[in-house]
Amino acid sequence: MKKIRFTPLFFRRIHKWVGLILGLQFLLWALSGSVMALLDKDKVGGHGGGMSHAHPLPAGEYFDVAALPRGEPVTGLVLRDLGVRPIYELRTTKGVRLVDATSGENIRVDEGMAREVASMMNEAPIRKVSVIAKPNLESRDHEGAMWRVDFADADNSSAYVALDNARFLVMRGDTWRTWDFFWMLHNMDYVNRKSFNHPLIIFVAFGALWLSGTGFYLLFKSFSRADFRWLRRRRKPIVTRSTV
Repeated sequence: MKKIRFTPLFFRRIHKWVGLILGLQFLLWALSGSVMALLDKDKVGGHGGGMSHAHPLPAGEYFDVAALPRGEPVTGLVLRDLGVRPIYELRTTKGVRLVDATSGENIRVDEGMAREVASMMNEAPIRKVSVIAKPNLESRDHEGAMWRVDFADADNSSAYVALDNARFLVMRGDTWRTWDFFWMLHNMDYVNRKSFNHPLIIFVAFGALWLSGTGFYLLFKSFSRADFRWLRRRRKPIVTRSTV
């Protein structure tokens, strides 16, 4: 069995191939970082037209909570707005139920409701409304089923509205989608696009550390005394004069 000799030539060969592989990733890091820095941060933020969907609750009498039908035990209750309309959001053992806070009538979160909520965030015409059973890459920071409302605007914006409680979740557009693609290249999370400390990027980070260490080693080994002769040539001899 041939014994491996850890000579400068051995390290130089490995350094060359590791440098080639990691060099491609370094190029992707530089490219993706530059693109993300050049994109409009307001559009990347995913808030579309920037219109607020929250409104002050109107003063007046509200429907008595105790008089609401009790089909199942209530585990939580929130008084909030739905556009300009105050509503009760009841959390029960069977899910979430919305009730008009002034009349006590049940509110159905249907396509019309999804359009109404999404239109508070974007004034562009609505192109399509659909239901997704679970979050996609664009709405990955949220949970549960939701409405997707696509707008016919320049950025091809899409609003996401929760299917159970009609809460606005997030707005995404082509600018954000471009940013998200390069974010995937930057953090090397090609599946979920969320983590920056997964095994692959940790492996590449240690590879870069090894590359730097061997690079300094090979740099040190590449010098010889002959390389420093020019320093000795620049030294002028010290001349002493006798005063005798």
